[in-house]
Amino acid sequence: MKLKIRKNSAIIIICTLALTIFGCIMVYSASKYSAFVHYKDSFFYLKKQIIGVVIGLVGLIICSFINHKVYKKFYWIFYIVGIVFLILVFIPGLSRTSYGATRWIGIGSFTIQPSEIAKFSLVFFLAGYLADGDKLAKWKHILIVLTLGGIYCLLIMLEPNMSITMCVAFTLIFMMFIGGMRLRVFGAMIVPALALVVVLIMMEPYRLSRIVAFINPWQNPLDEGYQLIQSLYAIGSGGLWGVGLFNSRQAELFLPFSESDFIFSIIAEELGFVGCLILSIVFIILIVSIFRVGMRASNKFSALLCFGIGAIISIQVILNIAVVSGSIPPTGLPLPFISAGSTSLFVFMSAIGVVVNVDKQTAKENSLIKIK
Repeated sequence: MKLKIRKNSAIIIICTLALTIFGCIMVYSASKYSAFVHYKDSFFYLKKQIIGVVIGLVGLIICSFINHKVYKKFYWIFYIVGIVFLILVFIPGLSRTSYGATRWIGIGSFTIQPSEIAKFSLVFFLAGYLADGDKLAKWKHILIVLTLGGIYCLLIMLEPNMSITMCVAFTLIFMMFIGGMRLRVFGAMIVPALALVVVLIMMEPYRLSRIVAFINPWQNPLDEGYQLIQSLYAIGSGGLWGVGLFNSRQAELFLPFSESDFIFSIIAEELGFVGCLILSIVFIILIVSIFRVGMRASNKFSALLCFGIGAIISIQVILNIAVVSGSIPPTGLPLPFISAGSTSLFVFMSAIGVVVNVDKQTAKENSLIKIK
């Protein structure tokens, strides 16, 4: 048992390192042309990505040594910290706006994306709140969880950031299931939840435009449909084996956000279906390994932490691939460990450190039980 758990941690770390190294390679490939055009430095985005990986590694190592059970005492602090970060986005002088969305805070050239931190803060809060007893058997606690999670979703929505809102909402529902919510309760929530999604889409004209572009991107190929069309061109031209690493045409200023939200399109173009398949397998191995740690955890809090972290990774991977392949309407969401973004790298890699610590603590507890 002890050997298997240690082996599982090794698999998680190896997959994480493989994804981050691969991410650096693909960020360079996807951004070298645009970085040279805009900054006269082909390595501009790669340098930032490497810094993110180094900081992420520090976070992973530190979190792997901190006993994760300590976090349970401060689960309300995690919730408040997430709220504070999300509110900071709306403070003039501190907030940063890009392409009509205010999703970042920064001082000088240093910027962070609070929603990336907030979604993990919510996981830590939910794990702590739901760990004791069968709280979700009562409507009182269900309403509390939905309200507190809804506040997160509302603040992220106001940025606006529909994609992260969806990720947080799906993670919230998933953790409520794992935490003990009854199936009939979920059924009662479906209709109002779907109605809310429709209302949120109707509130913003650009969301309706994206849906129209998703249904028929060639109806407006130079505006709303442009990005999806270029993404499909990239994926289609990759074929089975791809056009070769560093040989992307779409990365030459044809596909917007090729180094971030649409980096999977460049991967498909350069490495083909085979490359995408291998990448997907690595993600599956990572996610399954995280869930295995959760299933072997000795207590509910530890299990919920792992399931929440695994849920965020899996939901973002699925949504990102679905968007770039035209399976769902376009919405900006980074591919974990791969897309350019230091904040995302840091929080995801630190979360992996937490999972490794859960695995380590479970192994110690099992060893003590065997000794007794």
